[in-house]
Amino acid sequence: MTTGPTLIGSVQRALTLLNVVGEADRPLPAKTLARRTGQPLPTTYHLLRTLVHEGYLRRVDGEGYVLGDQVAALSGGASGRVARLRPVLEGLHAELCAAVYLSVLDDGEIWLVDLVDSPATPRVDLWVGFHDAAHATALGKAVLSALDDAARRDYLGDHDLPDLTPHTVTDRRTLLRQLEDTHDYALDREEYALGTACVAAAVPSRSLVAAIAVSVPARQVQRVLERGDALRRAARLIAYADAG
Repeated sequence: MTTGPTLIGSVQRALTLLNVVGEADRPLPAKTLARRTGQPLPTTYHLLRTLVHEGYLRRVDGEGYVLGDQVAALSGGASGRVARLRPVLEGLHAELCAAVYLSVLDDGEIWLVDLVDSPATPRVDLWVGFHDAAHATALGKAVLSALDDAARRDYLGDHDLPDLTPHTVTDRRTLLRQLEDTHDYALDREEYALGTACVAAAVPSRSLVAAIAVSVPARQVQRVLERGDALRRAARLIAYADAG
């Protein structure tokens, strides 16, 4: 009697999670992963914690899970879009001494897909998902500035503009005027989080609608504005790396 190979169920389930995350162009939350893999949510959480601990996944606060550095190492650094683009974020983080973020437009939503920070330059507290706060973030505004006028109006018509801080712009006409005037970079001065400023540049790509940004304490924003060349150069490098 011929028997099949002995398979380890937990390994199969973990690999299934990795495959689903790797096929996505944005972070996927645990509930979405459980639904797509057909696994119970408690089992999914257990596997995700293990995969994050071992470096095969990374958790992006407020958004979900993306492939981790260990996956990129196994494939020579060419594992998916995020792995290809991460060196650009790391370089900008070192150059500007600031937390760095990358967002993309996917299926009509703006998603934070990667970030690089450190204890000396921590990320902003992502208490509201970027796809729900594009109007209040430099990242979101930079992405919207890359769209044509019709697409921009459609996006704002489909999304609420909640008042996150006293500085948040919640009037659509005012926001549209600001977006039309956005050229080299988009700016968020305490619109998403009090005490924090963010500067972003749209990625000049025909195949990818995205933006790269840095966040700093509000009192340091002028330092970043004076280094706008570095931010724009990183945006161009993102476009080149994605095209490759």
